[in-house]
Amino acid sequence: MNQLSKSTSPYLLQHANNPVNWYPWGPEALEKAKTENKLILVSIGYSACHWCHVMEHESFEDEKVAELMNQFFVCIKVDREERPDIDQIYMSAVQLMTGRGGWPLNCFCLPDQRPIYGGTYFLKKDWKNLLLNLAQFWDTKPEEAEEYAVKLTQGIKDSDKLKIVTSEKEYTLKNIEQILAPWKMLFDFTDGGHNRAPKFPMPNNWAFLMQAAYLLKDEACEIIVWLTLDKMAAGGIYDHLGGGFSRYSVDGKWHIPHFEKMLYDNGQLVSLYADAFKWANKTRYKEVVYETLAWVKREMTSPEGGFYSALDADSEGVEGKFYVWSKAEIDTILGKDAEIFNAYYGVTEAGNWEEEQTNHLYATQFNFTKGFGLADEDVKKIILSCKQKMLVERAKRVRPGLDDKILTSWNALMLKGYIDAYKTFAEPEFLSTALTNANFIKTNLLKMNGGLFRSYKNGLATINAFLDDYAQTIEAFIALYEVTFDEVWLTDARSLAEYTLVNFMDNETGMFFYTSAQDEELIARKYELMDNVIPASNSVMACNFKNLALFFDNEKYSNIYKRMLKNIQPEIKSYGSGYSNWASLLLSEIEGIFEIVVTGENFEHSRIELEKTYIPNKIMLGGLKGTLPLQRNKLSLQNTIFVCQNKTCLLPVGDVNEAIKQITNKMA
Repeated sequence: MNQLSKSTSPYLLQHANNPVNWYPWGPEALEKAKTENKLILVSIGYSACHWCHVMEHESFEDEKVAELMNQFFVCIKVDREERPDIDQIYMSAVQLMTGRGGWPLNCFCLPDQRPIYGGTYFLKKDWKNLLLNLAQFWDTKPEEAEEYAVKLTQGIKDSDKLKIVTSEKEYTLKNIEQILAPWKMLFDFTDGGHNRAPKFPMPNNWAFLMQAAYLLKDEACEIIVWLTLDKMAAGGIYDHLGGGFSRYSVDGKWHIPHFEKMLYDNGQLVSLYADAFKWANKTRYKEVVYETLAWVKREMTSPEGGFYSALDADSEGVEGKFYVWSKAEIDTILGKDAEIFNAYYGVTEAGNWEEEQTNHLYATQFNFTKGFGLADEDVKKIILSCKQKMLVERAKRVRPGLDDKILTSWNALMLKGYIDAYKTFAEPEFLSTALTNANFIKTNLLKMNGGLFRSYKNGLATINAFLDDYAQTIEAFIALYEVTFDEVWLTDARSLAEYTLVNFMDNETGMFFYTSAQDEELIARKYELMDNVIPASNSVMACNFKNLALFFDNEKYSNIYKRMLKNIQPEIKSYGSGYSNWASLLLSEIEGIFEIVVTGENFEHSRIELEKTYIPNKIMLGGLKGTLPLQRNKLSLQNTIFVCQNKTCLLPVGDVNEAIKQITNKMA
């Protein structure tokens, strides 16, 4: 009997009516496998996953397929977003077996959870054959299955083995050059991003490259950053009507996305475009930030102030149906303005998405002055009016499914997005939303013992949090202090950091395990070391400890992040895009961090004005009161700015421009 109906996970609930006797991960299923000596099928996905839906429809809804699965296996469904610890293990297994991974992820295990075979999406015919073959294999060759399990499990444990570095070394710009040189060969200087398809946004890649371009005056990095951000904002990966970015582009031109919209992408991309606006001052970057946050407010925010997880790629069983248009539809909606709108977004009678013979909006390079005799401002007004009309019409369609669980780490990423947007644009609503969300996290996801929960839905917080939940929340709380100067956020960040030292730290390596010492024991306890679409939880923790060391003048914290970076630094040059957040930390070690203290009756004005300038290597503190070491003997009613570095302060100044001049001179 299917056991998923009581789950809180939208993904598990999608499978609650399957004829497969699904279990959620837990003692009941695991004990059943041991008692009955059956292989376990661990099937992992997430609610917005298109190919998960396809395999469900083809195989898991089929009575005969379900009969085979129920007869020979204990079948467990896992939401990878709720249980990334389980996903990590079995993704490693499948990658070791096949050289690739993805979702749906299907892994077959011995009754004790050790894997023996796996893959991703399977056609129904292949799936049925696999089920029968594995059932026979387990029945006739259990010793051989045991051999596979031993090898695979050891491979999983070895996959993130870390070489501990004990020797001391000084970092130089040569270390950064060694990272950038091979990376530049992968840039696509025509369409932006990396020279491949599909194309993923990878926000922390471009954040590091923007820092490198600015601090090192690297022309190639600057060109690729602006090109990539321009192309993504113009491309079909961006929702031109409703705001927000899709998961990735299936082509090399950012045109046709995989249509699911994830909170974690958009939180980071808001931060990226907000920071980029400070340097480039491009109106389009501001529009992206405001439009994306409008979408978050309109569609992704719970009444309590938490942020939902994702919008599905599919509606009415068809991927992207909600977002695409025929030319006839657009002509009917827009009337006389349709010609300009169609030219602007590349709409044709045959469809600009030839495969589906339909149109997906992406901004073209059409010359409107030449083609229509219109000034840029006139075009913008017409396009804005058209977008509003199209959005109203689109709202009448059947909407993609909403994954309404609230995840701590993803909420923290969007929280930081709001904070970074507020830093750049000083929009009061952005700060108000950030504070609401931060208090939501503290009220609903913080435990009495100082730890965090992972997930929240329907008034219930569940699942012990993982390292990324702590890492991203600490980072967001530190950032929130920098715009409020309310030390409670720094105190909260420090308390969470101390909790990780007790429950996640591996004293042998100096790194942090992904799972808490309080969690159930799985077949391996892994680290998360490589930066992906979301930075690795260890790289974020290292950055957090560096910032906390600066704010609190704490040598213990300084030693922690330095040890972590020392272990990872030899790996960065071999794969820059996979260690980009680590590379940011390395760059900050070389270039130094500006510690800026603002005080006086107009300290808030000074903070706002300072934030208008792109200074990637800084922390901000100040106000009229405070207990932080850097504030000692500096706080007063007189408007004053202190620029400090390495525990040494320059002469205090009363003018923001003078402070920026001091920083610029130091960077020269």
